[in-house]
Amino acid sequence: MNGDLGISRFLPGNVRTRWSESPSFRAVFGNIAWLFFDKVVRMGGGLALGMLLARFLGPTDFGLLAYTGAFVSLFAALAAMGLDSIVVREIVRRPDETDEILGTAFALKLCGAVAAFLLSVATAQLMHPGEGVTRALIAIGALSLTFVSFDVIDFRFQAEVSSRYTVWARCLAFCVAFCVKLYLILVGAPLLAFGWATAGEALCAALAMAGFYRWRNGALRRWRPSRTCARRLLNDSWPLVISGVVIMVYMRIDQVMLGHLSGAREVGIYAVSVAVAEAAYFVPIVMVNTLFPGIVEAHGTSDDLFHRELQRLYNLMALAGYAVAVPVTLLGGWAIRIFYGPAYAAAGPMLTVLVWAGLFVNLGVARSAFLTARNWTRLHLVTVFLGAVINVVLNLLLIPALGGMGAVIASCVAYWFAAHGACFLFAPLRETGWMMTRALLFPRPW
Repeated sequence: MNGDLGISRFLPGNVRTRWSESPSFRAVFGNIAWLFFDKVVRMGGGLALGMLLARFLGPTDFGLLAYTGAFVSLFAALAAMGLDSIVVREIVRRPDETDEILGTAFALKLCGAVAAFLLSVATAQLMHPGEGVTRALIAIGALSLTFVSFDVIDFRFQAEVSSRYTVWARCLAFCVAFCVKLYLILVGAPLLAFGWATAGEALCAALAMAGFYRWRNGALRRWRPSRTCARRLLNDSWPLVISGVVIMVYMRIDQVMLGHLSGAREVGIYAVSVAVAEAAYFVPIVMVNTLFPGIVEAHGTSDDLFHRELQRLYNLMALAGYAVAVPVTLLGGWAIRIFYGPAYAAAGPMLTVLVWAGLFVNLGVARSAFLTARNWTRLHLVTVFLGAVINVVLNLLLIPALGGMGAVIASCVAYWFAAHGACFLFAPLRETGWMMTRALLFPRPW
């Protein structure tokens, strides 16, 4: 997006001015457009495929697939190593050390992925000793975590505000996997085949990303892992590793606990509401991934500029949350019955409640960027840990009585507390807590 292309006439006046005067603003806008395209394609296609898969498998088998996915995700933070925003920040600050940073991050993430695979397989063996299909699905899902190491390529593209290459790679992998899974549905394939197809998508995305990096930036062999860089990255990221585990606990423990307390069928119904509600969660991730380098630069320029940019980000997050929650509340139950079938009708009421948790998911993603820019990752860990504790306790209390709806209520309360409520317990976060409150009440986007 190097020129106007007629786009500016559709923008508000002050935004139009920034578009015409600032090449960097046009680059950010173009990056957001690419990332939205990626998420719309993959989320839209994923929802459509999920509908077909849910109808084909039925609530029980679909619930087992969802349960094993949630189980593996509890270990995914070990594969990520908390490095995502840290690596982007370091590349922005130290562009001359990019190859060293990427090589070190790749090595760290690969070690984390191997550890995550071994832990998930061992835990599955202990928890499901007589359930061969469950253990096999968990092992296949854990295997796909090893390909997360190639996400460091995306961090380079994020730092350069050039995410279109990541979009091309992931969309290519998704299209291949979509066709494979559709074929598996048509031929009536067994459940394990869908697990292998998901792992194949992760492998395809990793290979495509490596190919685009080689084409644009050079060979991966230029990466140089460094102990000094590893110590620096781990010093900042270890709280994020722990908080990543805790985040997965409070975002996925509901499905794991629901499976143990209510059975796979209830998980299948609940998973449908989660899939629809989470379809819009890409909005904050896209915006924050694109705007984060600018927030880091603003933090280094002046506090006033930093706080203005942060308030604008919170406002955008809240507005995006409302834009999704209101129509889904009105139409969600009807859409579930139409697209997923009467077997999943109970997911409708769950969805109309769960979708409001997206407000606090959005704000939580933005607040995470704020804490990373400030290098306050330990505070992030504490707030997320408290949210996870609340989620586990409420799930234990509510699931036996309310089933999936109990898990929905527990998730909503936990998401609010971790993102917003906990800010008022810690003095350094109170100002940002009030900024989020203003965003919830008056979400002015510009």
